[in-house]
Amino acid sequence: MKKLEKANEKIADAVVGGYKKIEEGVVGGYKKVEDGVTGAFKKVEDGFVGKFLTHEGETVEDAEKRLAEEQAQREAAGKH
Repeated sequence: MKKLEKANEKIADAVVGGYKKIEEGVVGGYKKVEDGVTGAFKKVEDGFVGKFLTHEGETVEDAEKRLAEEQAQREAAGKH
């Protein structure tokens, strides 16, 4: 009976290990895709802000901060 139990444990460990490898591969692949998509979106967003929403002499980062502050003010004004 002990041999059978040990064999079952080895099989269970192999199956669980296989599932973990698959899970790590899937999650790792998803993370790479997610990072690529968000990075590409950020580049497009920065290009748009730089081309259309910056004021003279303003950097993209400054424009994004200004726009975020303006949005927060609009949202605060709308809640009253």
